[in-house]
Amino acid sequence: MKTFTVTAHTGCMGTKPNSIDSILKGCESGTDIIEFDLNFDNNGTPVLSHDAPKGGEVTLDEAFAVLAKCNGLKANVDVKSVEAIEKVAPLAKKHNVLDRIFYTGVHEGFVEAVKTRSPEVNYYLNVNVASKWKQTDKYLQSLLRKVKDNGALGINFNKNKATKRLVNTFRKNGLLVSIWTVDTKRMMKKIISLSPDNITTRHPDELIDLLNK
Repeated sequence: MKTFTVTAHTGCMGTKPNSIDSILKGCESGTDIIEFDLNFDNNGTPVLSHDAPKGGEVTLDEAFAVLAKCNGLKANVDVKSVEAIEKVAPLAKKHNVLDRIFYTGVHEGFVEAVKTRSPEVNYYLNVNVASKWKQTDKYLQSLLRKVKDNGALGINFNKNKATKRLVNTFRKNGLLVSIWTVDTKRMMKKIISLSPDNITTRHPDELIDLLNK
């Protein structure tokens, strides 16, 4: 049974990353969540871009307008800069999608800005998790405290560091576990077996198809 959400990574299914096509493709795939990167241009306008904007990017305003038309679809807003993070929530309210968005990409250096300037939006803490063989009880408890102390919903981290022990520790303590980016069927099967709360993939259609077999 599917006990987790599926997130369509930006650029899913061969689309251009951070494009309207990527959002629409994710919407059509039947996924639960679409992801795109958040940055700010020279005027402080929120745009969809992984790196420093060069001009011509899709604006967050445009992205939220499309999201609003995808019934129930949520958006993982992957924060690459907090320069004008306070502009995100008002745009989400404008399109009535505030309750459908959350942040990832929020490392410890971004937490204060997010908490004080965009308090309406929940977030996962992005952490560079230790290698599997270093995930002792002591380490996992310290990781748990870090996520709790930073006020996050849970943890968002790389698939290569995922273990059942880590997932269970967080789930038992009421925190969510989101794992990225799971693109091969072999890795999909492995991560499914860990029972996380979210799996992010560039191939949501393949993951959904795998679950339906």
